[in-house]
Amino acid sequence: MFNQGDLPETIPLFPLPGALLLPRSRLPLHLFEPRYLAMLEDALKTSHRLIGMIQPNPGKDRGEGTLHTIGCAGRVSQFSETEDGRYMVTLAGVSRFRMVSEVEGFTPYRRASVSWDGFARDLATTEHDHGFDRAGFMKLLARYFEARDLRTDWDSLEDADDELLINSLSMLLGFEPEDKQALLEAPCLSTRRETLVTLIEYDLRGGDEREMMQ
Repeated sequence: MFNQGDLPETIPLFPLPGALLLPRSRLPLHLFEPRYLAMLEDALKTSHRLIGMIQPNPGKDRGEGTLHTIGCAGRVSQFSETEDGRYMVTLAGVSRFRMVSEVEGFTPYRRASVSWDGFARDLATTEHDHGFDRAGFMKLLARYFEARDLRTDWDSLEDADDELLINSLSMLLGFEPEDKQALLEAPCLSTRRETLVTLIEYDLRGGDEREMMQ
């Protein structure tokens, strides 16, 4: 739907810790703050309808309001208004971006000048993971769901293609914000799958307890 040359140089930002959007994936959002209602209204006036999802960066020696450098832009594909003036919005992931600088202005929400360089893969067709041991992964996932007392539609997971399965789990599973950022920044699907497996295995080993003992 987009070519890299068609993507805008400036986009609105929606900083939200723990929220992960990936290319060709969909993220539901619930907007109710006045600044983000204004952001949605302005985005709908543009031809691209893009909003940049990005995570706050809580690292040491960083000032309040500092953001991670890399986020993912999504196109507003669906929205509906509730009776009390809130909006239910769906973003369709388009491409990751690198934040160059924030743009000062009179909008109540944050905006940034961004670069799309290095993320051409995001605009291509569905990505495949040729080294994917699907059977082994599903066994690991079953152990994780049992340990976490989670429920899912296993038939749907089995039928999902590699990209949909890996990206959906990366977005939905309850990892820490910095882990979500690592999944976002993975350069390709196979690397994201490897990161996802590492996070699941770490959790199954009792990662928090081990970290506290060190």
